[in-house]
Amino acid sequence: MGIANKTLLVLGGSSDIGRMSARIFASHGWNIQLAGRSVEKLEREAGDIRARSGTDVSVFRLDVLETDTFTTFVDGLPRLPDAVLCVAGLLGDQHLAETDLAHAELVMRSNYTGPALLVGLLAERFLTRGNGCIIGVSSVAGDRGRASNYIYGSAKAGFTAFLSGLRNRCAKKNVHVLTVKPGFVRTQMTAGLDLPNALTSSPEHVAEVIYRAVEQAADVIYVSGVWRFIMLIIQHIPEVIFKKLKI
Repeated sequence: MGIANKTLLVLGGSSDIGRMSARIFASHGWNIQLAGRSVEKLEREAGDIRARSGTDVSVFRLDVLETDTFTTFVDGLPRLPDAVLCVAGLLGDQHLAETDLAHAELVMRSNYTGPALLVGLLAERFLTRGNGCIIGVSSVAGDRGRASNYIYGSAKAGFTAFLSGLRNRCAKKNVHVLTVKPGFVRTQMTAGLDLPNALTSSPEHVAEVIYRAVEQAADVIYVSGVWRFIMLIIQHIPEVIFKKLKI
């Protein structure tokens, strides 16, 4: 199948990484399906992508918390995409989530339950068809639980494990599963946070890395190589020392 005939479905299409990824893929000839809660925002982005690339862009309403709508959503797509990028998620407020069960549940469902169930459903369709690519944006926060963000991190850890198992299952069935682990990224979600410049990526850079990883059929990538080493160190700190640290 030629690139010009391929379609990318972006779950979380109005997010910064989702928008930039859609633009990058469209610039390489992919048609785009944008899915998210705000159809108005998606329509604006769709118009911009069409003007930039001339590719076909369609818009669909989707809320990853509304799991009972997933089958209808997938069945309603005019075309089953060749690849799906799941960048839906919510950083949330760690301090609030520690005492507010509703907020903690919202963070967990937004980053794990919803994305995993929907990606799993699309994987089943890809397996039936005999090909496809699943791109799941997880986080380095899921590599080891830390006091500063363990609610969010635990959900991302679950999503990482889900993608790992799915990749293992699909490896010999022509369905490629890619796990993307960004570190800090300057997005609407992290606005107001004091992020270290040397360790922070732009949404454009993340999108470019994702596109290259799909082209190379990579399995697990850290957007910035330095995060691989940082998290390797953090993962190997003995628990007796780790529990005394503030990270």
